[in-house]
Amino acid sequence: MPFEIIRNDITKLKVDAIVNAANSSLQMGGGVCGAIFAAAGADKLQKACDKIGGCETGQAVITKGYGLPARFVIHAVGPVWRGGADNEAALLYACYENSLKLAQKHKCESIAFPLISSGIYGYPKDQALRVAVTAIGDFLLKNDMAVSLVVFDKAAYALSEKLYFSIKAFIDDHYADAHYISRRRDEESRLLRTLSPFEDAEKKKAAPPHVSARGVGRKMASLAPQRKLEDVLERLDESFSERLLRMIDEKGRMDTEVYKRANIDRRVFSRIRSNKDYRPSKNTALAFAIALELSLDDTRDLLMKAGFALSRSNKQDVIVEYFIGMGNYNIFEINEALFAFDQGLLGA
Repeated sequence: MPFEIIRNDITKLKVDAIVNAANSSLQMGGGVCGAIFAAAGADKLQKACDKIGGCETGQAVITKGYGLPARFVIHAVGPVWRGGADNEAALLYACYENSLKLAQKHKCESIAFPLISSGIYGYPKDQALRVAVTAIGDFLLKNDMAVSLVVFDKAAYALSEKLYFSIKAFIDDHYADAHYISRRRDEESRLLRTLSPFEDAEKKKAAPPHVSARGVGRKMASLAPQRKLEDVLERLDESFSERLLRMIDEKGRMDTEVYKRANIDRRVFSRIRSNKDYRPSKNTALAFAIALELSLDDTRDLLMKAGFALSRSNKQDVIVEYFIGMGNYNIFEINEALFAFDQGLLGA
């Protein structure tokens, strides 16, 4: 996947480069920085950093990965939080941007970031996350690279409080309703099964044979014109791939723009374009609906072509519906919210 948010130990990832949240003197520190130095081999990595000398805030430098699974370590110096009026956001954005450009220069195809400046530098986690998602998303709309944003645990991750509670309220209103209806149906079904044999027999006795729904159904089926299975199969509706490609053309979009906005790898899109019978996962189909900025009705239609449906019994679907209703089709922000609510991310 081009961009994903994961819970993991960044020192164990098999990627081309990992990013170290460094200090300007490039000395071994604590937290993520200390863990990276220890896993790489502190003496070797420190020697390489000392040779470089230092790095300014917002900039990035690169060394070998030494004992790490990653080939490179990119050392990015984030800003210290001073209340938000000291150009912190621009400097933090530059950290991600410069790290990505440096990785690209060294022909890296994959890179993993920690949430820079959100530790001892005091940058509020929700704001640090917003800058990270924006900077990475902006880069991926113009470039190809697999990017992971790594958090150690859920406590290290936070949506903005306003957005979190807005989404939670929407889920409570819609997801809960769907489950209430489902529970009512289950209760009604159980009630029907508890009817006494006498009541059941009386109902059967009272219903004349000619009004039996099953009997009527069989009679109607016998009167209906018979069609061969081969004839039915020859009249299939357009497939998911055909519908998707038609929608791309109708909206005047370029393929590259669409698969990037869908957080889809170009190789996956190539398979979709070359195979009219391609069957995507639901997350892939939803990602394309977001990329094409489809309405809820058109989203349901595209999903149906892939054999899926939007359900209010599915929390992921409710969250996606929330963003479509808000007119927010930024897939990176949607994935940010899905991750916060422990749901699968969109893309492939």
